[in-house]
Amino acid sequence: MSGYEFIQVEEAAPFVQRITLNRPEKRNAISNPLRAELLAALQGADGDDAVRVTILCGAGPCFSSGYDIKSDLGADQPYFTADTGMQWAKHVSQGWMSIWDLAKPVIAQIHGYAMAGGLELAGACDLAYAASDAQLSHPVLRFAGLPDFAYFPAMLNPRHAMELHIAGRVYSGEEAERVGLVNQAFPGGELPARVLEIAETIAQTPPAVVAVNKRFVHSAMEAQGARAIVRTAADLQNGPHLQALGAGGADLAALVKGAQGSPGDGPEEG
Repeated sequence: MSGYEFIQVEEAAPFVQRITLNRPEKRNAISNPLRAELLAALQGADGDDAVRVTILCGAGPCFSSGYDIKSDLGADQPYFTADTGMQWAKHVSQGWMSIWDLAKPVIAQIHGYAMAGGLELAGACDLAYAASDAQLSHPVLRFAGLPDFAYFPAMLNPRHAMELHIAGRVYSGEEAERVGLVNQAFPGGELPARVLEIAETIAQTPPAVVAVNKRFVHSAMEAQGARAIVRTAADLQNGPHLQALGAGGADLAALVKGAQGSPGDGPEEG
């Protein structure tokens, strides 16, 4: 498939679509144009009988290093969100939760690292699998308040969510599996094949059956307050996070790098 600038879309197997975040020179930093293409591709697949499940991965050395804070995240937003406070947090959360609302499942395939907004994107996917040596972290939490898509307390044991939020824990893929950040971890060389095998298993199930099971699990999450947790975090963003963002992209990126001691994060990510 063609027509995209920041993602690649291809058929990985019958009824299995693969979307690749395709900004390897920026470590797949998530800009608004990239989000627009990604959401459009996923929504298009939801109405396409040739697609039953989507694998989401990253080109180059990592899954994603986070939001592209060198870009203007207030410009070219792909959909409207009312500005009632920390508009960006509400905007990005609404977009990622729209993936929860799709009928067809989306699988995150994480190699290298998933940092900050990259880890948030992984949380928007229905399933997540990581390379054993992958690194999953959210360094922004150590100096800029809450995540923009703050799903961690909704999906993790409170002890693990607390460690991620206030202790700056960096999880390997194996550790992420143990605490529930991902479903399973595989040796890096096996990851694409193992994820494709899981996707093909899903694709063999009638789509209506998959859809009702996905909806049931997300309904259970919502009954336990998952969306309320995410939305409350966005409401609380009118504090240190907003002030840190106001310091400017370059300054914020320097704080990210210092907080993480990270594997090559640059001035584009956060």
